[in-house]
Order: sequence, then C-alpha cells, then structure tokens
Amino acid sequence: MKKLLVVLVLIVAYSIVAEAQDDVIRTDSTTNSTITTNGRTETTLKSPPASAISPTINTSNSDLCTFGVAGAVQTQILGISTGTQFTDENCERLKNSKTLYDMGMKVAAVSMMCQDERVFKAMWNAGTPCPYDGKIGEEAKAAWIAEMADENWEEHNAKMVEEGLLDEQETKTAAAAGGLGGLLLLLLL
Repeated sequence: MKKLLVVLVLIVAYSIVAEAQDDVIRTDSTTNSTITTNGRTETTLKSPPASAISPTINTSNSDLCTFGVAGAVQTQILGISTGTQFTDENCERLKNSKTLYDMGMKVAAVSMMCQDERVFKAMWNAGTPCPYDGKIGEEAKAAWIAEMADENWEEHNAKMVEEGLLDEQETKTAAAAGGLGGLLLLLLL
C-alpha cells in the first residue's frame, strides 16, 4: 500500500507541476525574412478591327427612277467601301409614256413604250405594230416589214440601240456586275 500511495502522490505532484508550468508567461520570437521582388508588367490591348462602312444612299422618294447600291469589304489590312446610284430606264420610260398619254399624245406614248424590245415584240405579236415615222396600223406594219426585209432582226435591234431607240439597261447592269466582281477578286488576293 505504501507503494501505491507513493505512486499516487507522484502522479498528483506531476500534474500540479505541469499546471504550474502552463501558467508561466513565456515569449519566444524568431524572425527570418527574405523578400525577393521580380516585376513584369504586360498590357494587351484588344480592340475591334477597323471597319469599312458603306455609304448611305437615300432614294426613298417614289417619284425618282433611281436606286442606290452600296457595299463594303474589310480585310485584315485594307477596307474599301463604295456606293453609287443607278437610273432605272424602264421606270423613266413608263413615267414619260404616262405623261405623254396624259397630254393626249397617245401615238407618242405608244412609241415611247415601243423602245423596249419586249413591248415591240408584244405589239407585233398582237397585230398592232409600233408606230413608224408617224404611221400607225397597217401602214406602220408595212414600213416595219420593209425595214426588216433589208436587215435581219439582230442587226435591226443593234441599230435601234445605237440610235437610242431600244433600252441598253442589260448592258449597263452587266458592266456594273463585272466591275464589282473584279473588285471582290482584287480584295481576295
């Protein structure tokens, strides 16, 4: 029992000494510091590419026989924009013909409409040929037949185009399309 009592006293004494040591204020401080600064700043500016903006062409007046065409192409290096205005000759022909008809000049109005090859052929097929040098009806038909006997139909149309009596709109449209196509090919190169 003595041994047990001694062990018990030692355990209690050890716990009291341990608690006493925890109450002691102790401050230990150790500082090691190494500061290394390497600085590198990089700025990346992201902006949209330049834009080729096509011009605005206003042709909203319904009394005008014109229409606008505009376009733009932008590549990484070069941007091109253009715009133009075309006159619709058929629209002008219709307006002029209506004006002539409203003034009582019916033969002149029909003659104006006959400048369009389609109207000329339609009038011929309907048995009412277009006026010829002031002649109408059967006299105009005989005059047209005499003229067509001297030359074939294609030569006749070419002559009328040269004289400004037939529409050249198809020729102008083809030239404009060819020019735009050439510009696009140039930009793709």
